[in-house]
Amino acid sequence: MLRLEKTKINATEILSLYGEVDASNSVILDEAIQEIIAAGCKSLLIDGKNLEYISSAGLGVFMSYLEDFQDQGISMKICELVPRVFEVFRILGLDQLIPIYPDREAAFAA
Repeated sequence: MLRLEKTKINATEILSLYGEVDASNSVILDEAIQEIIAAGCKSLLIDGKNLEYISSAGLGVFMSYLEDFQDQGISMKICELVPRVFEVFRILGLDQLIPIYPDREAAFAA
């Protein structure tokens, strides 16, 4: 099960993920990101503090935006991934493509 929560701090949209992102619900994550971008967001922070699991389908959602975000000048950062979820990002090399920070403070300071 996946639950999303959207908040905004200054010009940064924060999308907090709760539970698991898998093939059955990755479209929910994709739609949430599309809504945020359609609203004109130029800075997106994904808060993974409560993300327990992410499948390849969930990772694919993030990967699908990398080139578009770069072309449109949209910043995407991720923070507070639990160790096992961070390890999935690291193994696939996504930590080299998407900045990942230990907490919100570090993400905002960067």
